Amino acid sequence: MFDMKSFRLDGKVALVTGASYGIGFGMATALSAAGATIVFNDINQEAVDKGLANYKEAGITAHGYVCDVTDEDGINATVAKIEKEVGIIDILVNNAGIIKRIPMLEMTAKDFRDVIDIDLNGPFIVAKAVLPGMIKKGHGKIINICSMMSELGRETVSGYAAAKGGLKMLTKNICSEFGEANIQCNGIGPGYIATPQTAPLREKQADGSKHPFDQFIIAKTPAARWGTPEDLQGPAVFLASDASNFVNGHILYVDGGILAYIGKQP
Repeated sequence: MFDMKSFRLDGKVALVTGASYGIGFGMATALSAAGATIVFNDINQEAVDKGLANYKEAGITAHGYVCDVTDEDGINATVAKIEKEVGIIDILVNNAGIIKRIPMLEMTAKDFRDVIDIDLNGPFIVAKAVLPGMIKKGHGKIINICSMMSELGRETVSGYAAAKGGLKMLTKNICSEFGEANIQCNGIGPGYIATPQTAPLREKQADGSKHPFDQFIIAKTPAARWGTPEDLQGPAVFLASDASNFVNGHILYVDGGILAYIGKQP
């Protein structure tokens, strides 16, 4: 008989990287509502303090740490500190990431490496740091925030698409290597999500018409709307919970159907 309690996360410690705000914060609040204790990091103390204030306003007691996901020694020290102060990490959400929208012929190798370092090397470094604790506990959940760019290309995002495609395959490889240890590694591939960062792309034009990119996204999405951070909350809780114990190496695209759709006929 199915037990709805399998979706609960009571007693679990969840580390969500870069979750001071945005979709990481949205997913973390859902994990908290399901019972998890939330831990997050950000690049500097100011960002961590803003995150702590956001969680406090939401009625959540979160634990914030200053750490760069690309700093292996720093991550190892932070994970050891979390284990001592909060507990061994049961759930990791690799959310921290950047995008640089630069045409490929204008993009420097340094710009490309910067994106790869944060969006691909970062998840590898953090996963590697938490896996020993998960193996010791006999269970663990890793959720990598991939993207539709794990499957599709688009102008100006060569570094981002390369990183997210690599993250998709890292997800499958962690599944392959640690599935026998009762560790499930899956990905969430968000579609276009309405956040403060994407707000300029949805602003009305001077004549009252929709922004061209807004029109483009709505026309390409069967749901005919942008996603919201709330749309990612259910998938995050599912993949973090015992309800998904036999789901491994899967990328769950939360995109309103974009990847299934060829688009409207002109």
